[in-house]
Amino acid sequence: MTTLRNLPSVEQILQTDAAAKLIARFGRPLMLTAIRFTLDEVRARFKSGEITALPLQDLILVQAEATLTAWTKPTLLPVINAAGVILHTNLGRAPLSAAAIRAMDEVSRGYSTLEYDIVKGMRGSRLIHAESLLQKLTGAEAALVVNNCASAVLLILSALANKKRVIISRSQLVEIGGGFRVPDVMKQSGAKLVEVGTTNKVRLADYQSAAEEPTALMMRVHRSNFKLVGFTEEPELKDIVNAAHQAGVPVVDDLGSGALYDTAKYGLAHEPTVQESMQAGADVIVFSGDKLLGGPQAGIIIGKADLIAKIKKHPLARAVRADKTCLAGLSATLLHYLKDEAEREVPIVKMMSLTLEQVRGRAEAWAAELGHGTVVAGESTVGGGSLPGESMPTFLLSLEVDSSERFLRALRKNNPPIIARTENDKILLDPRTVLPEQEDVLLAGLKNILKNI
Repeated sequence: MTTLRNLPSVEQILQTDAAAKLIARFGRPLMLTAIRFTLDEVRARFKSGEITALPLQDLILVQAEATLTAWTKPTLLPVINAAGVILHTNLGRAPLSAAAIRAMDEVSRGYSTLEYDIVKGMRGSRLIHAESLLQKLTGAEAALVVNNCASAVLLILSALANKKRVIISRSQLVEIGGGFRVPDVMKQSGAKLVEVGTTNKVRLADYQSAAEEPTALMMRVHRSNFKLVGFTEEPELKDIVNAAHQAGVPVVDDLGSGALYDTAKYGLAHEPTVQESMQAGADVIVFSGDKLLGGPQAGIIIGKADLIAKIKKHPLARAVRADKTCLAGLSATLLHYLKDEAEREVPIVKMMSLTLEQVRGRAEAWAAELGHGTVVAGESTVGGGSLPGESMPTFLLSLEVDSSERFLRALRKNNPPIIARTENDKILLDPRTVLPEQEDVLLAGLKNILKNI
């Protein structure tokens, strides 16, 4: 009669040559955990009657190997974005330039001057690496880089407005991706939010009236992920700044996307730029590094030297500081703008600047190479909470398949996964968001799927 006593022990399994090979691949501690996990599964299935015969030792090792492979398989993988969303938040937003990748790689491989002054031969500050570039680019007196835009807002308000009043338009208390709400982030700082205006209308007089009481800041938050249309009214930033300064109150402008260029140049709506906020007189400006700027994830704070100094000294600044790879990648990205080469070097700017003829040429070349599909007109979007409702004309490779869902699953199982979209049961692939160096791999994957599905 078969009983659980017939199962080999952990030690017996470990003595085999097959186990030794797995230990060499995965390490002894993880191997032990996998064997115990596999044996526990066998015992549970045997007790429940799901199996009536116990697996042989070799099969137990096969199952343990499958478990180890699953446990150690990375979940953060590179993908090919053929969906036509330039700043695809779910796919990691902005791909980096070659120079940014090199800079991040170089400071990661060994030691660096992160907090070391190479001239003086003594401790330095990590805050200087991107600050001088941001000063030159924007004309700001000072700058600080932290790990993302939400933490930048939290830090600013914690440093400048804890337990103090912050005036903001009710129409700007937005919710950003992942269910995070701007007012919730702001309240974590201890600031007392003073909402002015209504959902659709706020007037300058609303700000002025609220500022009659002692106030730490006025704040504008750019509605980067939705539009307010119809019966609306809102003062311009320069007018808010003038009213605030008359009341002796600084202004914080949360731009979100942080464009350093005019998006209207590429046939899109105009996105407020960092330079425009500077010209309007905002005292502190905050924006993202990984959206329209096209760099690594970062929260960038620029503005008046005295205010930035207070922000730098706040204890929270250390908790949200940027690491060496972020600072290296961001610095390299900012250099592209300083050298007026962003359109040539920054991937998302290159994508937006592609002409229709260039996009159509790539789509036609794909169709010719595959011997399958047609080229159709379509739309690309910016995404990433930027330019809501805006799209760019593009050309798509349209594939007619038996089952669009099955084909999309096959695309996702490809190595690397290919992310596309579907419309009217057709698979659509947008060349605008596929990096040139990915084309060969994309086409090889498509050929294989078309052949086998």
